[in-house]
Amino acid sequence: MSYTKMPYTKIALPALAVLLIAASAAGKKPVPPPLAPATTPSPAVTDDFVHKQFGDNCSLLPGPPQFVADMDGDGADDLVVAARCKNPMADKDEYSFTVADPYDSFLGYSDVKVTSTFASEEPERRGISLLIVHGAQKDGWRSESPKAKFLLINLPFKTLAVKKLAVNKKKTVLGVYMEERGEGEDTSSVVYWDGKKYKYEQLGSSLE
Repeated sequence: MSYTKMPYTKIALPALAVLLIAASAAGKKPVPPPLAPATTPSPAVTDDFVHKQFGDNCSLLPGPPQFVADMDGDGADDLVVAARCKNPMADKDEYSFTVADPYDSFLGYSDVKVTSTFASEEPERRGISLLIVHGAQKDGWRSESPKAKFLLINLPFKTLAVKKLAVNKKKTVLGVYMEERGEGEDTSSVVYWDGKKYKYEQLGSSLE
């Protein structure tokens, strides 16, 4: 019985191609899912939820909308709500949340222990805060153990909206857009997650 010996290259080349394709696929970073627009939590968040996650010093602020959106880009739903918090620093360790002040950090005041003592000249504005819950993969922001929680203080917002923000040519995130209170012409700004912290940027003219 005779047989024809198959050239080595006819066997080796297809096998090499498979290995190269597999190596290339392994080296590629996973493509993040497209950013979904913000929605409204259903049912709406209540003070009971806020007290459970941030303590009794915080209560929902009536009026501003509530948002569910993927703020940190990990594919899990996060929560954004406005609240009034009397003494945020007092409960941060017990309820495991981070107190941050993106607004005053932008202005050059980086010590949140100091800026948390700043009080608005308007009594109705005192304690106004933004609460953000980064959800865990399984249950999102409703998880018993959220990925992270943030209490943002001293943001001078009068309206809120969550929309896409182009950070640069290659990166788009979701940001909390704000119309700000102030004397004279209204201005607008945005707060967004930069991968490590919430960052504040001024946008200039009103969103209207």
